[in-house]
Amino acid sequence: MSLRLRLSLILGGAFVVIWALAATWMFRDLQNQMMFSLDQRLVASARMVAGLVDQLPQPLSGKGEDTRFSADQLSIPDGIACQVSSLRGEILARSHSTADQVLDDQRSGFHDQQIDGEHWRSFTLARGDVRITTADRQLEREALNRSVLLAASAPVLVALLGSIAMLWVGIGKGLAPLNRMRDALRKRSVDSLEPLQVKALPSELQPLLETQNQLFLRIGRTLERERRLTGDAAHELRSPLTAIKTHLQVARMTAGATHEQALDHAEQGADRLHRTLEQLLLLARVEGSLSFDDGVQCDARQVADWAIQDASHGDRRGIELHVLDDVPSTPLGMPSTLAVVALRNLLDNALRHSPADAPVQLTLAAEPGFVCFTVRDFGPGIDAQDLQHLTERFWRSTTSPGCGLGLAIVQAIVQRCAGTLHFNNTPNGLHVILKVPLQ
Repeated sequence: MSLRLRLSLILGGAFVVIWALAATWMFRDLQNQMMFSLDQRLVASARMVAGLVDQLPQPLSGKGEDTRFSADQLSIPDGIACQVSSLRGEILARSHSTADQVLDDQRSGFHDQQIDGEHWRSFTLARGDVRITTADRQLEREALNRSVLLAASAPVLVALLGSIAMLWVGIGKGLAPLNRMRDALRKRSVDSLEPLQVKALPSELQPLLETQNQLFLRIGRTLERERRLTGDAAHELRSPLTAIKTHLQVARMTAGATHEQALDHAEQGADRLHRTLEQLLLLARVEGSLSFDDGVQCDARQVADWAIQDASHGDRRGIELHVLDDVPSTPLGMPSTLAVVALRNLLDNALRHSPADAPVQLTLAAEPGFVCFTVRDFGPGIDAQDLQHLTERFWRSTTSPGCGLGLAIVQAIVQRCAGTLHFNNTPNGLHVILKVPLQ
C-alpha cells in the first residue's frame, strides 16, 4: 500500500467519523427544532381560533343548534385539524367533516392520540366555557422532517466528498518532494556517489537528504579505502612473492652453502608474506562488522601482561612495566583480543626501533573513565613531517623492517572502540599514548 493511499485512508476515515458525528448532532438538533416549531404552530393556531371565537356575537354557552357555528369562521390553517367543544363535551365546530374523527379534548396541553389508525399530535386550550383543540398528523410531520433532513444532508455529503478529494490532492502535493528525491535516486548511475541535489525540499525532508548524502560519502570513503588497500596489498605481496621465486630458482641451480642460503632467504620471504597476510586479514576484520567479543573481561594489568608476553616471545627482559597506584582493576570497555593486539603492535614497533641495551618502557596510568598505556622507546625517533603518516597503511620508514600495517591496525582499533592514540616525538625516542575506555 502506498504512503499516499495509507494517509488518505487514515485521514479520510477520521474526516468521515468527525463529519458523521457532527451531522448526527446537527440533524438531531434540527429535528428537535422542527418538532418544536410544529408544536408552536399548533399553539399559535389554537390561540388564533380562541381569539376568533371570542369575537363571535352569539353566546356559546346556550344549548341547541343556535350555539353552533361554521368552521369557515375560524380561518384554520391548511394541514391542521381544529375542534371547538363546550365544557360539557358538545362539539360546537370542527374543520374536518368526518364524524368519526373526534379529537380528544379532555386534557389540556400537548398529547399524542390515535384516531382511525392514524397518529395525531394535538394541543388543547381551555378558554372560558370552550375548549379549542388543534392537531396535525404525525405522518405529515415525519414527511416534512424527512424532506428537511434530506435537503440539509445534501450539502453535508457534498462537503465531505469535496474534503476527501482535496485531502487526496493535498497529500499528493505534499509528497511531491519525496517523489522528486525518488526520481533523482532512480536516475543516478550505479557507481555514482556524488551528493544528491534536490531543490525546494521542505525542512522535514532536509535531514533525510543530508543522511543520504552522508551515506554516499561513507560508501565513497569505504570504496576508496578498499581500492587503496587492494593496490597497496598487491604491491606489498608482489615483492615477497618475487623474492621467494627468485631464491627458489637460485636454490634449484646451485648446491652446497649457496643452496642452503637461498632456501633460508625463501623461507624468510614466506614468513614475511605470512605476517603480511595475517595483518591484512586482521585489519579487514577490525574495520568490518565482525565481532571480537569473546565474553572475557580483562583489566589493564592483564592486557599488559599478555601483550608483553606476545611481543617479547617469552623474554620479558626487553620490556619494563610500570603500573601506577591509581590504575583501577575495572575491566576495559573493549574486547580483550583487540586491546592485546593494539598494545602488542605498539610494543613490537618500539622493540624494532629501540637499541638492544635500552629496554622499552610500558607505563600504566589512570584518567577519569580511561586507562593510559604509554609505550616509550629509546630509538632515533622519527622526523616531524613523518608523524602524520605513521598510521597509514603500508607506510614505513626506510629503516623499518615491518610491513607498515601494525600502527594502522592500532588506529582502526582505537576508532572502533572509542579510544585515542597520540604520538609524541622526542630526541630520546618516540612516546605513544594509547587511551582505552573503562566499562
